[in-house]
Amino acid sequence: MSDDTKPTEVTSAPAPAPAPVEPDTAKHTALPEKTNPLVQNFTEGEKSAVKELVTRLPLIFEEAFKDLKDESHKLEAVDFWGVPIDPLKGDAEDARVDVILVKFIRARNSDIEAAQQQLIDTLKWRHTFRASDTVNEVFPDEIFGKLCHNYGKDKDGRPISYNVYGGDQDLKAIFGDLDRFLRWRISMQEKALRLLDFTTVDTLIQVHDYDGLGMSSRDANSKRAATEASKIFQDYYPETLHRKFFVGVPTIMTWIFWAFKPLVSAATFAKLSVAGRGPETIGKELLPYIDGSQLPKRYGGNAEAF
Repeated sequence: MSDDTKPTEVTSAPAPAPAPVEPDTAKHTALPEKTNPLVQNFTEGEKSAVKELVTRLPLIFEEAFKDLKDESHKLEAVDFWGVPIDPLKGDAEDARVDVILVKFIRARNSDIEAAQQQLIDTLKWRHTFRASDTVNEVFPDEIFGKLCHNYGKDKDGRPISYNVYGGDQDLKAIFGDLDRFLRWRISMQEKALRLLDFTTVDTLIQVHDYDGLGMSSRDANSKRAATEASKIFQDYYPETLHRKFFVGVPTIMTWIFWAFKPLVSAATFAKLSVAGRGPETIGKELLPYIDGSQLPKRYGGNAEAF
């Protein structure tokens, strides 16, 4: 018998449906913004203004460093109060950048254009003055050794800087060389700012001690030094001061306090106060802000310090 049976047709099993492709979340999900407790306290307006300033950083750096001969250096990261600011990365890796930038926004009452100009001017000045370099500079100990002390913290963790102009200080030697005094004073400011973490604390407490000064103490050199230093702090260190106390000021010399009024903004002047003379009187003013364990005995506290 002839085999005329048709061969059995073999059919393939249907191919399995392709597995669903998981979305690439790394590409489609926005990375969380870098933040810290200080950034979280920004107002919505401040957040928006800071974001705008961050986007402008490359242009701000180019304007600030337009006179540099080497074009490649214009967009390099710079040290700013101990925090590196990279114009090409902005705040992508470090929320402390936002904490610094918002100070310029606040100092200019949320005027972004004015804040941008102040930031440009500050970057220029820091480069020309070599502000960051002052941290490692050495100054004559016999002149400046007893003049400034960074000691202790207030009840909210703010570092405290003491400037002792009274006592047996040689004021003629201190203020006689204006350029040297300013570099020393900026060195002390830069060192104090490096005690801030710009995460939970971003301002300083300052105590200026004038105990023992006489009417003849304020000569032309000291006046010029005070004027120059105040202008630098007002222009290039915005919103870094929480409070400043003038202590040991004789009643007849309260002009020292009022002499600062035309040199600073109204907002800054509101942070200044005279704390009187003697440990008990000074302590009444300072102890509400500084715990006794952190305040030197000479100022009404319990700490054994300088």
